[in-house]
Amino acid sequence: MKKNIIIFDTTLRDGEQSPGASLNTKEKMEIAQQLSALGVDVIEAGFPASSPGDFEAVMSVAKGIKGPVVCGLARAIKKDIDLCFDAVKTAKKRRIHIFLATSPIHMKYKLKMTKEDVLQKAREAVAYARNLNDDVEFSPEDAARSDRDFLCRVVEAVIKAGASTVNIPDTVGYSVPDEFGGLIAELFNRVPNINKATISVHCHNDLGLATANSVSAILNGARQVECTINGLGERAGNASLEEIVMILKTRKPFFRLDTGIRTIEISKTSRLVSSLTGVPIQPNKAIVGKNAFAHEAGIHQHGMLAKSLTYEIMTPVSIGLKESTLVLGKHSGRHAFESRLAQIGMKLSKDDLEKAFAEFKVLADKKKEIYDEDIATLAENQLSREIQLYELKEIKISSGTGTVPRASIKLVKDNKTFFATATGDGPVDACYKAIEKIVSEKFKLLDYSVKSVSVGKDAVGEASVQLSCCGMVYSGRGISTDVIEASVKAFLTAANRILNLKHSKQRVSVRKNAM
Repeated sequence: MKKNIIIFDTTLRDGEQSPGASLNTKEKMEIAQQLSALGVDVIEAGFPASSPGDFEAVMSVAKGIKGPVVCGLARAIKKDIDLCFDAVKTAKKRRIHIFLATSPIHMKYKLKMTKEDVLQKAREAVAYARNLNDDVEFSPEDAARSDRDFLCRVVEAVIKAGASTVNIPDTVGYSVPDEFGGLIAELFNRVPNINKATISVHCHNDLGLATANSVSAILNGARQVECTINGLGERAGNASLEEIVMILKTRKPFFRLDTGIRTIEISKTSRLVSSLTGVPIQPNKAIVGKNAFAHEAGIHQHGMLAKSLTYEIMTPVSIGLKESTLVLGKHSGRHAFESRLAQIGMKLSKDDLEKAFAEFKVLADKKKEIYDEDIATLAENQLSREIQLYELKEIKISSGTGTVPRASIKLVKDNKTFFATATGDGPVDACYKAIEKIVSEKFKLLDYSVKSVSVGKDAVGEASVQLSCCGMVYSGRGISTDVIEASVKAFLTAANRILNLKHSKQRVSVRKNAM
């Protein structure tokens, strides 16, 4: 496969500058090894002159990493360049990356230098670095806000001085795609020696356009993209490596360009960087967010079950995931529910499926995420369900410190509603006594337990009871996100079983007496 786009990863340098994302040498080394496995072309390991720790980290990466070019950043001063070279010199493939601002606002307020001063300093810094190392990159900082004529002069001068790569940064994320792509096109049209260097771009995400600007630059001739895993970086971050790579891969017929990235390593790399930096990945993050291959809407789930291409333009396998996820929630449809039942090995009749699906919809309104354990319990509830003499319609509880718990219960039997109120030692006991009033029967509670079926604060609770009455012992189970409701359902299931059997015996006795 011909590789056209160079992927320059700056997670360990610019990405580490994200607030709270500092990495020690061991952590940088672990990420660098994974970046090598990912197949990046260049690893910018740090800014050696910024601190002794960063110098040590860059030197460790240079010694320990095989494959990618190991790069260090330096200001356009000899001391920085010397330290950078010392840090990367043990790498088989190494690069010195020099930066110097070229925008009017930076030159006036930060550098306090004229255009001619900046031009001369850039030329001298690149020439000095080229005497130390063959691979030298130069970045005119804040290029997107620089004067075009002056920027063209700087680019031409540094290439002539020996820069093999010239990077055009949108340092503050100010540019928009047409404008930034136009800047790259203008450089190719106006800089006479531009074909002697690789043109790179480094876009920040302050306006949410880092990836779009980078893609626009590629379309206009840039052949190196500087990016980070998960889009980490200063302020709003950088162009995201996974987005750039998967855009080129997914839309290959349009771009006709390749990278050397092993995309099946993307998910693993993303998780590692998030774990070591402590910066979480937003759920709706493109490519690597947990929702990127998750579907909840019923129409989408139906389409996915029929053909994944209906709603996925890339496969989860392509970035190292096993499969897409059909998230069961209040927007899910019957097809997804039935499919999940089949996945966990459960099959229901058409009627039971309709009843279980109706209960699922009620449950989905109460909790954000439905787990397989919840689905299994709903199905089991249908499989074990018998004819119910009484069905629960409503529970109202009054309880609290210093008050006597009171419960009001409404049950339905033969389309008639029955109501009773009772007090008890606790809200569950009060509910049970109210049910006994309605059914005109006293039950002895032999056993009662409650457990969580799934996980989380909104987990489904499962209550189990064992009742004794008239010499009969029956068990009942109930489920709900409300443990009191689950407890009432369990009691009612057991009570109905006893009442069904009692009424059945009475019917048999009546028939015998009639004979």
